[in-house]
Parts: sequence; C-alpha cells; structure tokens
Amino acid sequence: MKLTYKDSGVDKEAGYHEVRLIKDLVKRSLTPGVVSDIGGFGGLFSLDKNAYEDPILVSGTDGVGTKLDLAFRMDKHDTIGIDCVAMCANDILCQGAKPLFFLDYIATGKLIPEKMAAIVAGVVEGCVQSGMALLGGETAEMPGIYQENHYDLAGFAVGVVDRKRVITPGKVQTGDQLIGLKSSGVHSNGFSLVRKIIFDLKGFSLEDYFPELGKTLGEELLTPTKIYVQSVSPLLEKFDLHALCHVTGGGIFENLPRVLSDGQAAVWNLENYQIPLIFRLLEEWGNVDRMEMFGTFNMGIGMVLVVAPEDCQAVLADLASRQVETVRMGEIVAGNKEVRLWQPNA
Repeated sequence: MKLTYKDSGVDKEAGYHEVRLIKDLVKRSLTPGVVSDIGGFGGLFSLDKNAYEDPILVSGTDGVGTKLDLAFRMDKHDTIGIDCVAMCANDILCQGAKPLFFLDYIATGKLIPEKMAAIVAGVVEGCVQSGMALLGGETAEMPGIYQENHYDLAGFAVGVVDRKRVITPGKVQTGDQLIGLKSSGVHSNGFSLVRKIIFDLKGFSLEDYFPELGKTLGEELLTPTKIYVQSVSPLLEKFDLHALCHVTGGGIFENLPRVLSDGQAAVWNLENYQIPLIFRLLEEWGNVDRMEMFGTFNMGIGMVLVVAPEDCQAVLADLASRQVETVRMGEIVAGNKEVRLWQPNA
C-alpha cells in the first residue's frame, strides 16, 4: 500500500472543507478596500489615496495566550477569535490608526473543519466590530506538535493614520486627565495566574455557577476582550487626544508608563472606584497581593485616554452620549514614569 500524507496525520481534504466553510463567513468582514478573494497567495488591499495626505501604516500582532485552555476545556471556540482581533486592533488604535485589515494563523494537532470554522467565525466578528477586513490567513495541521484537540491562534492587523495625526510619546503634559474605558472582564491577559488559582488552588470547574457573578465561571472568564475602536475612533476626529493606553499584560503598571515622558508619573485615584467582582474574587481565592493584581490584570479598565484638562468634560460627554462606560481615573503629575495608586487611608 502506498503511503499518503493522510497516513502521517495531515488530512488535505479536511483543509479544503474548512476553506469552503469559512468563505461565506469571511464575506461579512469585507470592506471597500478589499480587491482580492480568499484563497489567493496574498491578500490585496487598496488604500484610499484621497482620504490621507501622508498615510502611515501601523501594524500589530498578538495571540490569545493561555486563555485558549478555557476554550479547550469548555469546547467552545466561537468567541476566542474576538480576543485575538481585539488584542491587535486595540494596540494599533493607540497610535491613532484606523484598522484596515487582519490576517489570522491557526495551528492545530488535528484539523476539524467545523471547529476551525467556529474559530474563524469569532475572528470575523472581531473584524466586524473593529471595521477591519479579514484579508487572509493560514491553518496549519501539525500532528505530533500539538495535541489533537488543541490549537494556537495568533493574528496580525494593519491600520492607517495621517502622519500629522499619529499619536506618539511626547504629547502628554503634566496636568492631563486620565479617562478609563471599562473592560468586559479579564480580557486576554493573566490567564496563567487565573488557571493557577481556579484549577490548582481552588479545584473549581468552569461549569461551577456563582450566584454573585450571575453565571458560570467559564462564562465569566471566556467573555471576549472588548474592542474599543467604535468607542475611540469618533474621538480621534474631534479631539487632540494626547495618548491612548491599551491595558494588557503587566496591567496598569507596565502599560501606562509607555505613554509617559521623563519627569512624568500617573496617579490613579481609587477612592470612588469599585473593582469589578471577578478581580476581587480572584484576589481572595488566590490570596494575591493587591499590587500584584494591578500589575497583572486590567482590573476593570481596558483602555486609558490621556486628555488635556480643557477637553476632559467634552470627551466624557461625547462618550456618555454613545453609552460608553467611563471612569475618571486621575491625572498626570511630576514623577519618574511610574503609576501611583491613591487610596484613602492607605
């Protein structure tokens, strides 16, 4: 009997079936700039030359991390793609860019077309939420490298911004105000610690229902990362935002200093801030120090806007008119590129 590729664990026919399944899904995300169809060797995108005086392309790449383990355990794969898109789209948004297109990469031990289609459905939903076209991607079947029911997911986003409107470090001034946009939950960072707490320390199941959360633990933790493009893009047209900060791995301590200049610090006033319940539970369950929590998780704030004092009320009013949940966090002060948490009686 002749040896075939399928005998080694790679099913080409399953790959062809996956492409057929996702073709119609991808059409949801197509935007006017797309000039190619899925299945080519490269995706083609036409930039509107009349829309930009001096266009700068902004790119970003990221994955979902160990949050994938929860998708495996729950056998739920239709939202994890939103996380992947969100991590990339929110990053390039911080440079003032309009997201244009996205490419995904899925590597798996065994290609199950329906599972891959569910993942891509989430990617498409994330692209729709961020106004991007899913321009292409790659699914790699890698038996012996990944377990059959496991996969990895990563993505790459490209956006555009006029050179004169690029948000770069150096615009932030002492006295600028910090406006936080609320997160949808844990997002896609810190899940190695989450898994250590809930599985190793507490022995919880993702099917465990918690009345205080109003849902199962799995439903809470698998909530997709919020995409901030629709909330923030209108502000970029109306206001001179001094900085945007996507609160990802390393929490507020790692990310907010990235937009500060030498001689500056940020103060987050926690006096009237209610930390979301899931973070308070994780802190309690794992006996995690409060500063470690703020240095690992977003703690309820997924995006921080740094605005001039004279623009603060107008920005808040604009966001409120569109039902975007905000938090008045604090301000920029003199310091050494650090974030200080101010708490009464602390």
